[in-house]
Order: sequence, then structure tokens, then C-alpha cells
Amino acid sequence: MATQRRSPLALAVLALLVEAPMHPYRMQQLIKQRHKGDVINVRQRTSLYQTIDRLLRGGLIDIRETGRDGNAPERTVYEVTESGRDTCRIWMREMLSAPGREFPEFPAAIAFLPLLSPDDVRRQLDMRIVAIEAEIVRIDTGMRAAKDIVLPRLFSLESEYVRAMLTAELEWVRGVVDDLSQGTITWSPEWLHEVSEHFSKAGTFARS
Repeated sequence: MATQRRSPLALAVLALLVEAPMHPYRMQQLIKQRHKGDVINVRQRTSLYQTIDRLLRGGLIDIRETGRDGNAPERTVYEVTESGRDTCRIWMREMLSAPGREFPEFPAAIAFLPLLSPDDVRRQLDMRIVAIEAEIVRIDTGMRAAKDIVLPRLFSLESEYVRAMLTAELEWVRGVVDDLSQGTITWSPEWLHEVSEHFSKAGTFARS
């Protein structure tokens, strides 16, 4: 059997099926009800079905039964295999112990800031600050609700982590916006051309 490519959604499917056999709609419901949507993307049901199909072909899950409840559409109930249980634990240990090489959009955009003007970048980052602040408020609201129902901290650790990452990002983005506003970070087409010429010459010299 080929090595299975892990992903947060694949891990979630296996973890839920370790709890009990269930159909995809139930998986999606539980992820949302348990507020795991901050770390598991189930907004597109197609992605969930594609992941399930991949795990099925890999022998990590199996079909338990297919049936219909009254006039409801036919639903397939899946169950985890022993190989799936073992793989789930292996993925957990790997994800916890070693940082993964992830490639989110934001750092990629940061890498190509000169495509926009400094003022344009500052405006976009100002909007990002507002969005991050709103997201932190949303997470705080959810965490207060969890505290009110005396939910053990174990079940909201991922929200704590997401909040910590957002708080760090917010501080960094605010610092960059300040530097852009003060002109300590800036650029122009002429300056970019000069820098490009300088490093081109430096590169040619280094290779000669």
C-alpha cells in the first residue's frame, strides 16, 4: 500500500472515525459543532469527499454500510481500519513533534511587495489589521463560551494556539505598517532598478 499523504482534514476524518463509524455529513457537523473550523477547513464538502475517497483507496477507512433514513438521501457510513488507526497515531506524533514546511499565501505576498506601491501595501495591511482584530474577538467570544460551560481546556487548546499566532502576526503587521508610514521601509521603481543592478553585478562577480 502506498504511503498516504497526510493533511489536517485527513487527520480529522480518521480521528472522528476512531470515535465511531459515521457518514460524511456527520463528520462535517461535528467539526463545526466542536469549533474545529479554525484549524480544519470543511467549508467545501467536495474536499471532504475527496479526502474520504483517498483514505478509502488507501485502505485507511472502509465502508461500514450504505442506507437511507426515511426520505433522506442515501448515506454511506464509514469506519476506520486498523491501518487507519495506526496511521492516525503516526500522523499525530509527526505533526506534534516536527514543524512542517507550509506555504501560506500571506508570506508569499510579502515576498513580492515591490509589485505594489508602499502606500498601496500600507492600505492593504491596514485592512488586514482590522480583519485580524475581528478574528481575535471572535475567538475570544468562543473561548469565553467554552469557559462558561466549563469545557476542559484540552478541547480548546487549538483555539489558544490560533489566537497566539494571530496576536504575534498582528504585532508584526502593525510594526511594518508603522515603518511604511514613517518611510523607514519604502521603495520606488528607480530604487528597485538600482538594487537590481547592484545585486546582478554582485552575482556576476561571485560566479566569475
